[in-house]
Amino acid sequence: MESLSLIQGKFSASEAVDIISSMVQVKIKFHEDKITNTSNEEDIKQQEARIKELQNDLAELKKSIAAKGGKIDVKAVVTVG
Repeated sequence: MESLSLIQGKFSASEAVDIISSMVQVKIKFHEDKITNTSNEEDIKQQEARIKELQNDLAELKKSIAAKGGKIDVKAVVTVG
């Protein structure tokens, strides 16, 4: 398996939220673009559901980070297999 380490380090709570939010926004944009480029209603519903899931997960993670405060360990690795 191949992997790419995108993020690895300690960040302030606000920096962690900024970095993670930016990554999630890229993924949401990917799904929005797929919605724009398809007319299949089932595919559109799947993309919309994934966008909502990402938004909800991000909101929960922001709450968790805010509760911890201080420096936050963030690690993001993409693995391709």
